[in-house]
Amino acid sequence: MLVKNAEFIKSATKPAHYPPPDLPEIAFAGRSNVGKSSLINVLVNRRSLVRTSSTPGRTQLINFFTVNGEFTLVDLPGYGFAKVPLAVKKQWGPMIETYLATRENLRGVVLILDIRRVPGTEDRQMLDWLRAYGIPPLLVVTKCDKVSKNERTRQAAAIARALGVTREEFTFFSALSREGKDELWVRIGELLADNDREDTDPHADPIIR
Repeated sequence: MLVKNAEFIKSATKPAHYPPPDLPEIAFAGRSNVGKSSLINVLVNRRSLVRTSSTPGRTQLINFFTVNGEFTLVDLPGYGFAKVPLAVKKQWGPMIETYLATRENLRGVVLILDIRRVPGTEDRQMLDWLRAYGIPPLLVVTKCDKVSKNERTRQAAAIARALGVTREEFTFFSALSREGKDELWVRIGELLADNDREDTDPHADPIIR
């Protein structure tokens, strides 16, 4: 994927404030310290399109970014042990689920996992939501530069068991080495291409929403 430009559109907390669903969307989800902002910045070749912070939980809104004027990347609020007020944390689950349940132009969600951590309840819940709403998940295991090759193998197996998936479903990523960047763009491109074929094929089955 050649990213010519990437621009912030707006932030929102509920459907009334989302941008018009004119472009297909790919969303990004993960724990509040999983490296989500760094991953997005690497993908679009920008240092600070998405703000990074040493304090987990800074992303408390749903943030929309247009790429090449062709599709939208959506940064969902991080979940987990973020150091934010409890009242704010309680809003995140409903905010994210509402987006997943109502966003008709959402084509897939990049679910980001830390190679050093076994997925917790929130990670499993997110994957359950995606399955329930029929949204394709792209499973990305990040921070791979922080472990040895042997440890990566052991941790990948543990993560796969915890989520009930196969290791082949993972894309391994490092913001430092850029490992996995091209592979992830290929997988995102496949979701967007599938959407184009559905929109243009006159013989395709109708989609009931």
